[in-house]
Amino acid sequence: MLNSPYNPVLLYVTDPMCAWCYGFTQVIRRLRALWHGRLSVEVIAGGLHPYATEPIAREYKERLAVSWHRVQERTSLPFNYSLFLNESYVYNTEPACRALHVVRRLRPALTLEVLRALHSAFYADGLNLADPAVLASVIRPFGINESLFYTLFEADEIIEETEKEFEFVEMLGVTDLPSVYIEGGMGPELLVRGFCQLDELEERLLQHLEMV
Repeated sequence: MLNSPYNPVLLYVTDPMCAWCYGFTQVIRRLRALWHGRLSVEVIAGGLHPYATEPIAREYKERLAVSWHRVQERTSLPFNYSLFLNESYVYNTEPACRALHVVRRLRPALTLEVLRALHSAFYADGLNLADPAVLASVIRPFGINESLFYTLFEADEIIEETEKEFEFVEMLGVTDLPSVYIEGGMGPELLVRGFCQLDELEERLLQHLEMV
């Protein structure tokens, strides 16, 4: 492994309700473990479908189902397809992204692990992550008091912080989730766009470090 002159900071742009992110989070976790003490990962809530208010259209459900099957085939992760039977389901990812901001405020070192738990709750267990009570139950095992979670979750500061992060992601020019950026002297630089396996991610990281 390359001896880097600095510990790189990776910005992992993701969403708790993004299927390819569900597969990619395990790749990011493995990279962080492999490079323990040599890099850090900051989870950035990208906002896949924030503020949605209408139920998912049939055509979009069909596209989602195809995408989920592709992720399942590539990663062997479990998927619960009960969502597609719910005619009134609104695919709003803002609450789950906001919950990550609460976690980042209270237990920043656990943000990536909570993200993994949220992925599993949505995709494997079929839970509704737009429900604050569901979010609180998923996050509770990580040592976050429910009352404190609710207080921060509804706080104007957290709501505004979440919205500003969506704007930051848009400013970065992110076109696909997941995406990984690396902090550089001129600001964040794109490392990987979309899903990839660990060997490709590490190769891209090493190539970048060899150039700095």
